[in-house]
Amino acid sequence: MGPLHWLSMAELGRMIAGKEVSPVEVVRAHLDRVAALDGKLKAFITVCADQALEAARAAERAVVAGEALGPLHGVPYGPKDLYDTRGIRTTGGSTILADRVPDKDSTVVARLGAAGMIVLGKLNMHEFAYGPEGLNGHYGDAWNPWDATTHRVAGGSSSGSGAAVAAGLCPGALGSDTGGSIRIPASLCGITGLKPTYGRVSRAGVLPLAWSMDHAGPMARTALDCALMLGAMAGYDAADPTTSVLPVPDYAAALTGDVKGLRVGILQAHFLDAAAPEVRAAVEAAATQLQRAGATLDEVNLQQVAHVPAASFAIVAAEALAYHANWLRTRAGDYQPDVRERLKMGAVVSGLHYVRAQQVRALVRQEIDDALAKRDLLLAPATPIPAPALGQKDAELGDGPSDVRAALIRFTRPFNFSGHPAASVPCGFTAGGLPIGLQLVGRPFDEATVLRAADAWQRLTDWHRRRPALAS
Repeated sequence: MGPLHWLSMAELGRMIAGKEVSPVEVVRAHLDRVAALDGKLKAFITVCADQALEAARAAERAVVAGEALGPLHGVPYGPKDLYDTRGIRTTGGSTILADRVPDKDSTVVARLGAAGMIVLGKLNMHEFAYGPEGLNGHYGDAWNPWDATTHRVAGGSSSGSGAAVAAGLCPGALGSDTGGSIRIPASLCGITGLKPTYGRVSRAGVLPLAWSMDHAGPMARTALDCALMLGAMAGYDAADPTTSVLPVPDYAAALTGDVKGLRVGILQAHFLDAAAPEVRAAVEAAATQLQRAGATLDEVNLQQVAHVPAASFAIVAAEALAYHANWLRTRAGDYQPDVRERLKMGAVVSGLHYVRAQQVRALVRQEIDDALAKRDLLLAPATPIPAPALGQKDAELGDGPSDVRAALIRFTRPFNFSGHPAASVPCGFTAGGLPIGLQLVGRPFDEATVLRAADAWQRLTDWHRRRPALAS
């Protein structure tokens, strides 16, 4: 057995249920890890040591009493700091909400608590989830643990979630994803992150960025752990009318380890063609390895995604401004500058622009549905570049120069726009030792196939078992 902080949630759950280790030991091991590394990583905004240990002792009593336990009982995790947590402040990464202490849990936190999971603390994020780099001028910029000497971004907006899971500060986390904010940090930090189908997971009690594109989802080091978390999180919630009444399958049972017969479309134009050379090479190698394992591959070119940047901007900017309008009038100086300026841009979006953007959205969704009518999955890089250095503004892509912010969301944002489920899993490293993420996209409400392919990939490879320089 390795150190407790490197064990997966599934492994920890089995050991706790088998009385090989106590939940108190597991929580203490992770709290020690936070104390040792988070001064540099800045992954946490709030650490809940006393509450976590109290919950661990309660979980231990349930084990001793022989109660029926789920696979995540006694396992710690960290919610991104936009999930309401009863009695624990929820800041959204802002000073505006620095003293906000909810009196009830968000639906997802409540469901994970019912499954026996323990909140270690609240994780850092780009202020109000409005940025793909994961920067936070109030609580510190999270440090990507794969480079011990250069401060590289962890990816946003779920930066703390990516850094904490990658560095072993917690075995799993909650992220949110409006333009890629689960998959971007998963890609840059070398972990697994799943954006479920829009409507699969409740967002009740989650601070919004853009209601019609926000998704809540799990982040962990393995696809199996994401499957276990999703199974506990998902399902209809009367408090969120966008949630689906479709039944929640047993995601873990779908992980057969087999990709034989899976039809996979490689997204070429706008995706693989635009990736930086090392990213493209790693993703092409992954596709070849999946083919050798029994998947069938063909090329897919989506044309409508060229319109996603402008249309997505119109929707997100308008919806974000609607939520923040009062604070922008009364507390504009309390926002970090990049977020404040981005929010102000929502004022240039007219009603006509917003409606046209929603019409484009329908076209994009239909084109992706048509591609998936003949295939089980689509495959692409998760991000076209590896983790950039803090403050880096420009990047060179396969189809020319780009600013870093636009590059980071380029491959993820189309599937927030369309609402399809999508995951990022590690598929290699650059010559400089930075992770590369492989994105898998599935049919609506078919997270099971996305997770099946991700898990099979991880059984074929060991990329997800590598440990970062700052945390080894």
